[in-house]
Amino acid sequence: MTDRVFNFSAGPGTLPLSVLESAQRDLLNYKGAGMSVLEMSHRSAPYEKIIREAEADLRTLLSIPSNYKVIFMQGGASLQFSAVPMNLLPKGGSADYILTGVWSQSAIKEAKKFGEVRVAATTEDSNFNRIPAGEELQLDPNAAYVHFTSNNTIYGTQWRTEPEVGAAPLICDASSDFLSRPLDVSKYGLIYAGAQKNAGPAGVTIVIVREDLLERTPKGVPALMDYRLLSEKESMYNTPPCFAIYIAGLVFKWLKDEIGGLDRIAQMNEEKADLLYRAIDAAPDYFRGHAEPASRSLMNVTFRLPDEELEKQFAKESTAAGLDGLKGHRSVGGLRASIYNAFPRSGVAALVDFMHDFQKRHG
Repeated sequence: MTDRVFNFSAGPGTLPLSVLESAQRDLLNYKGAGMSVLEMSHRSAPYEKIIREAEADLRTLLSIPSNYKVIFMQGGASLQFSAVPMNLLPKGGSADYILTGVWSQSAIKEAKKFGEVRVAATTEDSNFNRIPAGEELQLDPNAAYVHFTSNNTIYGTQWRTEPEVGAAPLICDASSDFLSRPLDVSKYGLIYAGAQKNAGPAGVTIVIVREDLLERTPKGVPALMDYRLLSEKESMYNTPPCFAIYIAGLVFKWLKDEIGGLDRIAQMNEEKADLLYRAIDAAPDYFRGHAEPASRSLMNVTFRLPDEELEKQFAKESTAAGLDGLKGHRSVGGLRASIYNAFPRSGVAALVDFMHDFQKRHG
């Protein structure tokens, strides 16, 4: 479709075109039901099939063990900043948090409202341009859990693999790289992710939690944040975000059936990111990456130009050229290209061509 721009926004991000076309085709009458999913009762047989298939496909993609529950929630990852300590941080206990950016800062701020929080490692002194090395982690062996953010959208950094934290349950905010690569779920106590980067539209948050941790949920947790209750009700305690779950289910099928699984999407993501990072590294006097090379994100590529005026001009001209959403976050400045799962390689190639042309004209 020639009228679609390349969407480099950090979120909501690009959705697969085939998913949008499927939703468009079924919008008025979903598979002969005579109504849209937007109008359908969440207790109806057609919708129950939608949500059950979404969970089954997600379990297949991630090879989720049988002793883990999948919950579709609302409120975004920001709600999970509170839900995690409310469910998993016992009275008088302490939790470790690894600080790698704004979103882990927000998670820490919320967790402190419910109990003691220790910062086990931080890279704040370098404006979060890298992921902490293993030897930098100062972990409490008695921590109720250890929390980290796997990909940092603002700074363009990403954990290559999960941190080693010993026996404490590992909790991950995987919002911006969820389903971008294979993941050994058994290493985690809980994984949560807002869908709007790689897994679907804004409105649904996916929580994967090990069953034994559900026993920690104390009495008095509000119902819509109670992992044990929501798990028992199979994400149907109240009306779930029906349409968002439907779209997420289509994305899961796209990853499983059209792409061929997470190994293949990981390869595609590496190829896209490599193309862009090579363009940045080829002109170090003009383009400068924010993240240290060993910590570079495959999802969010952050870079600077020689001065802010050039960066403003780059953002203006790139938008006019159909490369939308490249302005960087104010915390880092410069430019940011978010190239999530559904973002096409052709869009990265178009950006690289634009970078070369811009440097020739303004270098």
